Amino acid sequence: MTSPTTILENAPSFIGNMRSRLKDRTLLFRYLAEINIILGAWYIFWRFNHSINFNVLWISIPLILAELYSFIGGAMFTIGLWRPLEREVRSLDQLRPSLAVNDFPTVDIFITCYNEPVEMVEETAKAALNIEYPVNKLRVYILDDGKSDDMRAMSQMLAIEDLRSPQNQAEAARIENERAELETRLYQLQELLPNTKEADDFLQNVAESHPAVKFLLTLRDVFVIMNGKATTGISVSDRLLIEQKRLEKEIQQKERESSDLIRCRYIGRTKIKGQPHHAKAGNINHAIFSGETHGSFILTLDADHIPKPQFLKRVLPYFYSFNQWTGKYEGNRIAFVQTPQDFYNLPEGDPYGHSAHLFYGPIQQGKDGLNSAFYTGTNAILRREALLNVGLQYFSAALEQDSDRINEFNLIGGMSSSSITEDMNTAMRLHSAGWQSVYHNELLAEGLAPDDLVSTLKQRLRWAQGTIQVLLQENPLTKSGLSFWQRLQYFQTMYSYFSGFFTLIFICCPIIFFFTDIIPVSAYGADFAIHFFPAFVINRLTFLAATWGIPAGELWRSEQYAIALFPLFIQSVWSVFSGIPLSFQVTPKQRQSGNYLYLVVPQLTIIALTVVGMTWSLIRFMMGTLSDPWVHLLNSSWAIYNVCLLSVVVKAAVWQPKEESPKV
Repeated sequence: MTSPTTILENAPSFIGNMRSRLKDRTLLFRYLAEINIILGAWYIFWRFNHSINFNVLWISIPLILAELYSFIGGAMFTIGLWRPLEREVRSLDQLRPSLAVNDFPTVDIFITCYNEPVEMVEETAKAALNIEYPVNKLRVYILDDGKSDDMRAMSQMLAIEDLRSPQNQAEAARIENERAELETRLYQLQELLPNTKEADDFLQNVAESHPAVKFLLTLRDVFVIMNGKATTGISVSDRLLIEQKRLEKEIQQKERESSDLIRCRYIGRTKIKGQPHHAKAGNINHAIFSGETHGSFILTLDADHIPKPQFLKRVLPYFYSFNQWTGKYEGNRIAFVQTPQDFYNLPEGDPYGHSAHLFYGPIQQGKDGLNSAFYTGTNAILRREALLNVGLQYFSAALEQDSDRINEFNLIGGMSSSSITEDMNTAMRLHSAGWQSVYHNELLAEGLAPDDLVSTLKQRLRWAQGTIQVLLQENPLTKSGLSFWQRLQYFQTMYSYFSGFFTLIFICCPIIFFFTDIIPVSAYGADFAIHFFPAFVINRLTFLAATWGIPAGELWRSEQYAIALFPLFIQSVWSVFSGIPLSFQVTPKQRQSGNYLYLVVPQLTIIALTVVGMTWSLIRFMMGTLSDPWVHLLNSSWAIYNVCLLSVVVKAAVWQPKEESPKV
């Protein structure tokens, strides 16, 4: 596994609050990456100039274009891993110099939900309320897009339970003591007021007839001015009245603080039929603009992601820099900090390929090194100022094009609502506006992964469709404000979802050969081996160097799904380019029972044709009619590799969880 962000509390020799360094073996990876790109380009050059079978251009041209696509995608992927950062950071309460608790920022935790089980959201909300943070600085909001009465009732019960918690009771006692002291001072002041008024009147009358008394009053006013408290001509009774008003305001403030101790709050929005509501993005934006949330930072959590107690203290330090000249901590240009996603319900073998240590490891660390870490919707903290500034700019632009959208102000003024992958689009907009990002590689929340194939495919289809949707609407290659490296990072992700078409070419070539003896490559001998195998071996070594520490089984599963989901990728591209309206579909959080072989018919068809083709080749070999056995052996190896890749979704379609042993 990749190493998490280091905790620095026990590193007294470390100067400063945070630092970053390149991952181990980065130099080795860079050497291999350079050789990999050179050998890959050499192979592609040879293919274009010496190996195209001009007799069957209908298959040879698609194959070489598929290889070119793979080479370009691989090169962009490799470049994206060029500068992987490992960060080290102190917790918020361990900063040097220290940050006073009163100066800790206010944080709103948004738990987004839509028809999830109440028990699931309750568990997440309880964990959020138990985060180690001052109770007067933290609010937990359940953003219920389903507007369920049961969810509202649960939120109210949690709020009452939280008010009874020891930390909340202690805070309530502190506020009550301060309020009582203020009321005592106010009572004493009110007792003094009548006598003070009489004394002021007496002194004023005496001063008119006695210059010495008038001089003393003037001298009093001079001392008051020197203390910066008031101007001349204000009597003692008037000053006491001013102090009375100040105390009354402070008492009102303490009363508001007491009411603010209700930390678990419910926000459900009314969706008007026929009007756009923008799904999860609209849910978050409605909470931001509803007038109920005010935190300087927003932690977004999916309904099933359970945060750890140290979450805020481990992440918030990134948003502050210590100014040596002023001796204070000041805000910086960090817009969001993303932390990893992981899951506590993964079965043995992870049949659906949900383990994401490759993405939430080398890939995100590489993006972080190029200031292009992705925001992935949950387990991340965003700076409200950055989100609102950028969101309102895009709302203004949308309003110029269509003035009727003024009614959507509270739905599209923050998080991007232009795509069903609102998280990535929001990150790209923040980056293009000059804001920065951080990837903090420490597991601080765990969630539920889909545990059936239909939910898994629904989730990945949404990712693919939304990403391509962003490409068409805000192409990173032409979007102003992005750096070259940021353009490359966003475009590489979008580019990868076009792989379905080229995967289909790769897996069909050996099948076509088995039944027709047509080969798209004109040279399969030593010349082919000299150019192909060195490039292939170095490619694998480069990948291993970049992903060192991640279990081989997990890497293989990632590669399997990257190929096996080719029908889904083709479907996503077709749906976006054909203009089919896309809708945000929430991934089911409970297992959907059933047989899902109907979902993998394309993969089953390819596997069946491959097996039949290899069987036919074997029969011909036994009959002695096989023209070139070595070419058939090479294509058979290629076909077996394809079957191994595709088999993962077939197994997932029929996978069932192990039945628990009955309790005695």
